[in-house]
Amino acid sequence: MDRWKMHRLGFVNFWLYDVEEFDLEDGHILLRGANASGKSITTQSFIPFLLDGNKSPERLDPFGSRDRRMDFYLLGDGEREESTGYLYLEFKKKGLEEYLTIGVGMRAQKGKNIDFWGFCLCDGRRIIPSQVQLYQTVGSINGLPVKQTP
Repeated sequence: MDRWKMHRLGFVNFWLYDVEEFDLEDGHILLRGANASGKSITTQSFIPFLLDGNKSPERLDPFGSRDRRMDFYLLGDGEREESTGYLYLEFKKKGLEEYLTIGVGMRAQKGKNIDFWGFCLCDGRRIIPSQVQLYQTVGSINGLPVKQTP
């Protein structure tokens, strides 16, 4: 069957992750860890948000509270003034080297609304250093973002 299956998901500068990728086995992932280690938040904030783009706090929290807003996942508890982060989900056709990637990029600055954009790689390129690299904000000079590739 040549349908797309979730193959890999990735985070760049999002929540506790600097750069992290999770490979999925036949479209499935198993996360194990102690209570309060972030399993629910990782999956709940990732899949629904990436698929519908809804940044409302109750959608990002697996328990439906409004305690954590998207800027928390990018800026932390006041540790950073500015951050650019990405979430992406790569799909692959089983038995073929065909890839499709959807993703969301966000730029947060303390006290400002979050810049938000979606992207889709439909030409087979993948988010790896040899093909597509995502830019990260590492600071600013005169109010303009300074970016580097991971």
